[in-house]
Amino acid sequence: MMAKAAVMYEPNTPLKMEEIAFGDPGPGEVLVKMMASGVCHSDWHMVKGEWPSQPPIVLGHEGAGIVEEVGANVSAVKPGDHVVLSWYPSCGTCEMCQKGWPNLCFRGPTTANKPTMNAGETELTQMAGLGTFGSYTVVPEVAAVPIDKDIPFPQAALVGCGVTTGVGAAINTAQVQPGSTAAVFGAGGVGLNVIQGCAIAGATTIIAVDLLDNKLEMAKEFGATHTINAGEGDPVDRIKELTGGFGTHYAFEAIGLVEAPFLQSIRCTRSRGITVWVGHAPFGTPVTMDARDLIMEKTVIGSMYGTAKPQIEFPRLLALYQAGKLKLDELITRQFPVEEINDAFTALANGEVARSTLSFD
Repeated sequence: MMAKAAVMYEPNTPLKMEEIAFGDPGPGEVLVKMMASGVCHSDWHMVKGEWPSQPPIVLGHEGAGIVEEVGANVSAVKPGDHVVLSWYPSCGTCEMCQKGWPNLCFRGPTTANKPTMNAGETELTQMAGLGTFGSYTVVPEVAAVPIDKDIPFPQAALVGCGVTTGVGAAINTAQVQPGSTAAVFGAGGVGLNVIQGCAIAGATTIIAVDLLDNKLEMAKEFGATHTINAGEGDPVDRIKELTGGFGTHYAFEAIGLVEAPFLQSIRCTRSRGITVWVGHAPFGTPVTMDARDLIMEKTVIGSMYGTAKPQIEFPRLLALYQAGKLKLDELITRQFPVEEINDAFTALANGEVARSTLSFD
């Protein structure tokens, strides 16, 4: 199977379009024709060299497509099924999977089927084993989650990472309660989904914090009741003013770039407040706390993939979308053909988009 793909040869260089080849799917493997891919900040971390990678690599991990062929012993999907891809497939048998946390699986399955380039001379790696910046991919069966065929592919693709990560952080990780208060640091693709996760859960005060006014305007559309530009003063003080001096019940860090929002997300909560760190920071990012930041029985927890069970979560989120209760259309600010991937990264870096998607026509 021949495909076109955006390949990164080394960090801090533009991606290049290449022709690549896949073999037939083996036992437990699924060949998927990609129909749409999201452009996520995690991809951008790899382009900037902030996360380790093994170039040459096909980037992309947030995608949806159509099952084209299945290998032996595949029973969960069949050719013609529409699927969203999970970038963290689970084995089902390790301690974390057995305890109900497949998002923390110790030994997720991989595929032996790797794409090659230049008539088979160069083997490529794929981001998260998916490489959704290619027009085809081969994935483990468990990574392909079937969905309703009425769902548009660009909207479905976003559920594969950003939507699940953000909404799940509010509903699953923090377990936001009705009538509660929340602050969300960062109104990018993930932060907007944290905001709408808080709204779906019934929070009545949702405070969005960002440096860009255009993103704060987007935050209102997704459920923020108040907005704070962090460049105009200490957001912690303002959050406490908005919550009667107590601070919020919940806070979420959804930026993952510098130390300050991590600390602010702790200090803006009230006694026994819960802070969730959602943003995946570059490796080596330090956070230096005062030991007394947690003294009032505060909790800080990380969130991996929104504490989600993808086989349950993806269809459920898309059902909310179909019911008009989850905003996916509004997330897609721009759409690019895959050949314009570098322009999509520029738009992301400039803070111009909530989310961009790629097409493969």
